[in-house]
Amino acid sequence: MARALTSEQLRAFREDGVAHVPAAVDSEWVERLLAVADQRLANPGEWVNDANPGNERNRMFTERYMWQSNPVINDFVFHSGCGELAGQAMGSQAVRFYFDHLLIKEPATDAVTPWHQDIPYWPFMGKQVCSIWLALTDATVEQSAMEFVRGSHIGGSYYRPEVFNARADHPNAWADEAAGEPLPDIEGNRDAFDIIGYDVAAGDAVIFSAWVLHGARGNNSAGQRRVALSTRWLGDDARWTPKEGGDPTVDPADVSVSPGDYPADDKLFPQVWPC
Repeated sequence: MARALTSEQLRAFREDGVAHVPAAVDSEWVERLLAVADQRLANPGEWVNDANPGNERNRMFTERYMWQSNPVINDFVFHSGCGELAGQAMGSQAVRFYFDHLLIKEPATDAVTPWHQDIPYWPFMGKQVCSIWLALTDATVEQSAMEFVRGSHIGGSYYRPEVFNARADHPNAWADEAAGEPLPDIEGNRDAFDIIGYDVAAGDAVIFSAWVLHGARGNNSAGQRRVALSTRWLGDDARWTPKEGGDPTVDPADVSVSPGDYPADDKLFPQVWPC
């Protein structure tokens, strides 16, 4: 059973678009997921972005969609309590799972996670769509913990997605047809935006709206790898909405619901909470 979010955490998610949840999972989950991270670095799967493969420094590695094949990730999705945390934050009566995303930055990694908004990349619309970014190692904002533009989920701005850290065999052209307004230059004008971030300990979570602008710096630590697992969650108002330039890993032909429908596809988007 998940912990109950505090009134302050619920307020932060509602008003700021993001809430920090210390000790969201216990140390056993952290240890099991760190072991998965080591395994995936050594034996990457299908949906991988990897800068400088094999390097122990200056390497950004990400992998998605492991939950159907990796038993630890599957166990985490269904039994960690994160689905319930997502439901509490979104105020949703039920929560379905979208995908998992392992995010690793080795020490002295130059690659940043550019400022972006998640919803334009994903084949869904709705305000009850969120992520839970789980820290598996300690990280400060200066050393690549997440940052957010406070309140940027409010107002309905929809920013055109741009591909970053693309796989060599998945050309950047997949986002060329995407809709949306140009993203402002947040990094170049940081003082013009209300930017917030959280130093995190292993086991902490950051829950954030798919509409809030966010990014992360490279890992400037001299000796510590930064590892996180982000899980993506769908609430009551989520609707299946395939988009040009969106996530290429979900083939609309495999989805059993029609565009505009609630994603009640138990094979691809299983209900996790209530179970």
